[in-house]
Amino acid sequence: MKRQVHIFLNALMFYSRIPVPSWMTHNEEMLNKASIYFPVIGWIVGGIASLTFYGFNWLFPTEIALVLSMICSILTTGAFHEDGFADVCDGFGGGWTKMKILDIMKDSRLGTYGAAGLGLIIALKFLSLKQFEPTLIPWVLLISHPLSRFVALSFVYTHEYVRENEDSKAKPLAKKLSASELFIAFCFAIIPLLGYLFWFKSLEVLLVFLPLVLVKAYLARYFTKWIGGYTGDCLGATQQVSEVIIYLFFLALWKFI
Repeated sequence: MKRQVHIFLNALMFYSRIPVPSWMTHNEEMLNKASIYFPVIGWIVGGIASLTFYGFNWLFPTEIALVLSMICSILTTGAFHEDGFADVCDGFGGGWTKMKILDIMKDSRLGTYGAAGLGLIIALKFLSLKQFEPTLIPWVLLISHPLSRFVALSFVYTHEYVRENEDSKAKPLAKKLSASELFIAFCFAIIPLLGYLFWFKSLEVLLVFLPLVLVKAYLARYFTKWIGGYTGDCLGATQQVSEVIIYLFFLALWKFI
């Protein structure tokens, strides 16, 4: 049990800006095993975003509460996944060979593709969430953050990590997951979704896996075609795209079903 606490704290330290106890130090071996807690970090980020929205919605209009909620979620992760999404936009938008794409993604500077992509996806998140009834927004946030992180994590099981340099920020996570580890992560990821299912008696929410499978298949094919696998930035981009897909799915679900 103590070892699992250490592994979880390594995940918390790597995936977020949330302070950990002072005695906790970075451990690459434990970080290799921390991937199964990636969806649990989604619980925390989604929970913080939900509580922020719920609290500020008592004081301000829904739009302002949403922006403050989004700010808190970004501060919680240090824009970890947004940075990956922007790098992927720059790399795949401006590179035409594997090495050029990887070099651009490694560059810390933000390019035109990255700036445009980041602005558009943040706008899409805001506009999507704005369409929901305020009472449903916390549910959507709690479901989307863990589930989108599982979609990203599934790359570690199904595909190969393509960077070889030791300074890559995602290299400690590149160790292949076992089927049992992936299943545990999946169980963590679907708990909020199952909570919604049993609370509202809505089996239709399980249809969310269909667009997520299609998105994963498309991104996997696209990344493999151009660079032969995935990088840490690809995982961040997958999380961001999957998060938006979940928002859009729920919008369609509540409009047409």
